[in-house]
Amino acid sequence: MLTRLEEVEKKYIEIEQNLSKPEISPTEIHKFSKELSDLDEIIGIYRQYKHTLEEIETNQALLKDKELGELAHEEIDGLVKVRDRLENQLRLLLLPKDPNDGKNVFLEIRAGTGGDEAALFAGDLFRMYSRYAEENKWKVEIMNINETGTGGVKEVIVSIEGKNVYSKLKYESGVHRVQRVPSTETSGRIHTSTATVAVLAEPEDVEIEVDEKDLKVDTYRASGPGGQHVNKTDSAIRITHLPSGIVVQCQDERSQHKNRAHAMRMLKAKLYENEEEKRKSEFADERKTQVGSGERSEKIRTYNFRDGRITDHRINLTLYKIEAILSGELDELMDALTTYYQTESLKGN
Repeated sequence: MLTRLEEVEKKYIEIEQNLSKPEISPTEIHKFSKELSDLDEIIGIYRQYKHTLEEIETNQALLKDKELGELAHEEIDGLVKVRDRLENQLRLLLLPKDPNDGKNVFLEIRAGTGGDEAALFAGDLFRMYSRYAEENKWKVEIMNINETGTGGVKEVIVSIEGKNVYSKLKYESGVHRVQRVPSTETSGRIHTSTATVAVLAEPEDVEIEVDEKDLKVDTYRASGPGGQHVNKTDSAIRITHLPSGIVVQCQDERSQHKNRAHAMRMLKAKLYENEEEKRKSEFADERKTQVGSGERSEKIRTYNFRDGRITDHRINLTLYKIEAILSGELDELMDALTTYYQTESLKGN
């Protein structure tokens, strides 16, 4: 680990030197500044780590001193704890970076098993992620939504843009299960319903190229809540990618041009996801897909209203704060998932 850290520090110093050259171009300034920024955290912790090691060594030399020995011993105990904490942080920072972590995402939520109650739960999840995005100052834009007359959502697809969106949301993909008494249930019987969530990283334009000859584009009249909002023109867009069979649609904008642009972004994200899955399957014995059929057994998390708890089955974590979490307070859950998967990655290194 120390050898790798020394190499990172050498690279950091080299970048600093490049930035100080008088003949540097604006393009190089941008490039080197970004590289420096990417290394700031690990270099800061590494230098603190080296300083801690020096402090431990200095105090160890004082252990035999009659007057200062006891004080040095206490100092070493505290420094060893700091050293171990910094060492663990450095191990995590040296893990290979997920190239998608800094990307924006498309978040897809669909009602699964459970009829109207599943649609209501999908709506709850949509509001939960929207509030979480608001807390993080991310931009949320609805691409497509199919609402029910009872306030639920059969399907909603949104674009979320901001800092580290994918890194925060990537563990949310899968089947979410809810257990609660529906408002229409007179006997007080608990119903179980599901909704599926998929998080797709939005690729850069240079990463995915789409041939127009491979596309079948249909226009249709968008549905709406009625009244003055009814769309009287064929502005909704449905695009079918013929080689893969992927279908995307967008009807949220009044402009056909904007809907087509949004639909193309979604298509590229789905094609990019397919490519990512192919690459992952080359290195894994078992391919893991984000979302199954929406059946109750394929769950990653349960939301139990009677007990006021949320349980994430992947990490065996139960939190008795269902109202807070559904209000968008997801940080504790997200941090626990990130820590778990980082720890698992460390075991493989």
